Amino acid sequence: MSDIFREVDEDVRRDKAAEFWSQYQTYVYVAAAVIVLATAGYRFYDYRRTAAAEAAGAAFQQALKLDAEGKSADAKTSFTQLQNDAPAGYRVLARFAAAADVVKADPKAGAEAYDALANDSAVDPLFREAARLRAALARLDSGDVTSARGALETLASATGTYRSTARLALGALALKDKDYKAAGAWLDQVVADPQAPQTERASAETLLGVVASNAPAK
Repeated sequence: MSDIFREVDEDVRRDKAAEFWSQYQTYVYVAAAVIVLATAGYRFYDYRRTAAAEAAGAAFQQALKLDAEGKSADAKTSFTQLQNDAPAGYRVLARFAAAADVVKADPKAGAEAYDALANDSAVDPLFREAARLRAALARLDSGDVTSARGALETLASATGTYRSTARLALGALALKDKDYKAAGAWLDQVVADPQAPQTERASAETLLGVVASNAPAK
């Protein structure tokens, strides 16, 4: 008797499966086609993205080479083209390189180019912070010490990646002004920061030696 029930149950299941397939086979075929097309589309997109990144990388290296060879006009043209056509990452790098090129001829204009990067919400926060630092250093080159110092103090008081760089620069500025107390305070912060790059901590220790040898005896 149990065999009969089992056979009936299997027949019912086959009938239901056949009914389901008859009713929904078109949807199954469509879903399968969508999956195949989506996979192929993603692979094509990934291939195009990789190829574009490789082409942009080669173009960026060529632009840097032109700049190093003193062919500023050609380098500027290449950087401009990268800013317009390259993937997002290389567009930002091209803007940084173009700003650095501007600083050579006009530090004030270069600082403004870095400001544009720092104020662009579409740029990664780490790059924006780097742009703020470069803008401050460009203003130092232009002789605008007051604005540069204010920007560096803002960076130095934050918890960002470039805080120790800003503190080191402020320490050097204070040394230049023979303000040994302020110089020592900034440089001590660099040395005491366990996350500061080793090269910057070593530079701070060297400058602290200058502070110690020039500070008035107590």
